[in-house]
Amino acid sequence: MEEKRNTGDNGAFCSKKNAGSGEKIDNRCNNNCIEILDSTLRDGAQGEGISFSVQDKIHICQALDELGVSYIEAGNPGSNPKDMEFFQEMKKVPLKNAQLCAFGATRRKDIKCSEDTNLQCLLSAGTEMVVIFGKSWAFQVTDILRTTLEENLLMIKETCAFLKANGRRVIYDAEHFFTGYQDNPEYALKTLQAALEGGAEVLCLCETKGGCMMSDMSEIVKDVVSRFGVKIGIHCHNDSGLAVANTILAVQSGAVHVQGTLLGFGERTGNANLSCIIPNLELKLGYKTVGEEKIKNLTAISKRVAEITNISLNPQLPYVGAGAFSHKAGMHIDAVLKNPEAYEHISPESVGNARVFLMSEVAGRATIIEKLSKIDPAISKDSAMVREVMAKMKQLEFEGYQFEGADGSFELLARKIIGRYQPFFKLHYYQTNGVNPRPEDGVCACAQIKLEVDGQIEVTAGEGDGPVNALDIALRKALSRFYPSVSQIRLIDYKVRVLDGSGTDSRVRVLIESTDGVREWTTVGVSSDIMEASWLALCDSFEFKLIKDIERHLRR
Repeated sequence: MEEKRNTGDNGAFCSKKNAGSGEKIDNRCNNNCIEILDSTLRDGAQGEGISFSVQDKIHICQALDELGVSYIEAGNPGSNPKDMEFFQEMKKVPLKNAQLCAFGATRRKDIKCSEDTNLQCLLSAGTEMVVIFGKSWAFQVTDILRTTLEENLLMIKETCAFLKANGRRVIYDAEHFFTGYQDNPEYALKTLQAALEGGAEVLCLCETKGGCMMSDMSEIVKDVVSRFGVKIGIHCHNDSGLAVANTILAVQSGAVHVQGTLLGFGERTGNANLSCIIPNLELKLGYKTVGEEKIKNLTAISKRVAEITNISLNPQLPYVGAGAFSHKAGMHIDAVLKNPEAYEHISPESVGNARVFLMSEVAGRATIIEKLSKIDPAISKDSAMVREVMAKMKQLEFEGYQFEGADGSFELLARKIIGRYQPFFKLHYYQTNGVNPRPEDGVCACAQIKLEVDGQIEVTAGEGDGPVNALDIALRKALSRFYPSVSQIRLIDYKVRVLDGSGTDSRVRVLIESTDGVREWTTVGVSSDIMEASWLALCDSFEFKLIKDIERHLRR
């Protein structure tokens, strides 16, 4: 067994069993600490449909800092004025855990670093740490940059040295490293050496095309780690669906610096998903990333970043998705109630998520009892109300309702049956219509509503970008006089599905997902009229919010 020292600036000692296939690699610096660099605001911004305002970027920075990542790669100040404005604004925003990084390329060919405007912009950004990318694949140098292999090495070395001479610390991203290594390993390694000689303190190997297989990943990272005495990083793309797996394998092969985006979005099919990588490394493999206490915020922060980005968080996303710990089959639910380890690989609370038992025709009695006990702890498994709730639920599902994705509506249904429901308002009428012939921007429908609360009548109207939006606004205005907290409600998703039938007599199911900024809930309505189905789901949403407000007040 050969033991090698592989230390970075911190002098941490790492050992490596220089062995053949099948033997464990132990090359984890800093007492198993792995640096996490989040590139949501740079590489993630290159994803389709993703666009951040300056304020969006500031809010995401604050969320990532709260999560405890080591670095936030926040944009390329030389590429557009918005990124430069962001870096200037961030000078006023203190970060507690993360270091902000500006990102840019090596100097252009055949000019001095001092004459390169992009490098000057990097310095103007004012970040202590900068991330520089350069070419490691000979083909990219000769055919894309159209310069010589030697000039490319000088571009890398001189850029790193220029930045270091100007007081910056450098992370070097070796673009296309794995493709370059497979094509010409000697040259790919020379590019890393050039960055090292220029003063880079992290050499990050970029799997830019996303096509590297896991066996190649392991061998190449091990080779690089054995050759260089600085921190080795990994940056993977997901074109082969292996970004998370390859990143974890790279860490097990000696990488101590991990790059990715929190929710995996990015160029083409996306980047390595940090919401998967962080808990895998920390909770499964014993590495220190952000710390077990901060990981408990992972789900909430992932939802916050998705909300700021204006995307829906995939419910099937591991660890942080709404369905990551959901159970539907009655046999599964019964087992989990007895011992969660039966079907859960970790405790959902360890990543700030929650266990969900989905309501459906296959859920079984155990699910109903578990849900009802939260409303009324006195309900037993032999209670007639359990049978009544099950019968009513199955009848409604036969009519087209679906409760597995409508927790709010199921709770209201159960409350009505067990006597724990109170109506908050009485509807007299509502009507909606389109706006013609030349609507204002953002207004194409209006709604009028008349309702009654404790004998008091309220009539109001609302305008919106569609009839459901207009009805939502009108209902909110009508109720806010009596229940001010409804102003917190916001619809975040609206889905319509046509059920069995043909033509205009088809029934539709409407699912509405709502939030008050603290919790999220989903409600459902079914009718042959889409506006009535929407109204039923909308009413359930508002009533669910008001019931929860009362419960929270009573607990105080």
